[in-house]
Amino acid sequence: MEKNKIHKLTLLALMIALDVVLSPLMRIEGMAPMSSVMNILAGVLLGPFYGTMMALVCGLIRMTLLGIPPLALTGAVFGAFFAGVFYRFGKKVYWSMLGEIVGTGIIGSLLSYPVMVCFTGSQSDLYWLIYTPRFLGATVIGAAIAFVVLVKLKETTIFKRWQRLFANERMIG
Repeated sequence: MEKNKIHKLTLLALMIALDVVLSPLMRIEGMAPMSSVMNILAGVLLGPFYGTMMALVCGLIRMTLLGIPPLALTGAVFGAFFAGVFYRFGKKVYWSMLGEIVGTGIIGSLLSYPVMVCFTGSQSDLYWLIYTPRFLGATVIGAAIAFVVLVKLKETTIFKRWQRLFANERMIG
């Protein structure tokens, strides 16, 4: 059991590093589809708790080192949580993709408005749905990429080993 936890924490650290590096590199202005990819991968492989921790740490690192506004947290954290919860519910990658779209694309985008009003102190330039199209676009792009990555990963030996190590009941279907 202790060895399993060490493996999980190691994979978590690897996913944090990948998210921090890939999100700024593969970015469309105002959109971070790679963050959605990593949220779905974390939801499938690690579950909602570790996925949420990954998104939280990545958001804090990106805010601190790259000067990204608090949108790095409002979108990614809810998406990672719901990607893991929906995957546990449905046991299919499609459920994790839907969880990311609901969490980041809808809930995260709507919660970004009051956060940015507090952050900028300005209400005149912002309206409630300003972030929704970009967040939804990023999550749909990220979900498509994550699906392709997971289909390819499913064929690898290491991925099958991760599945056995972390949760035999959460096999990808």
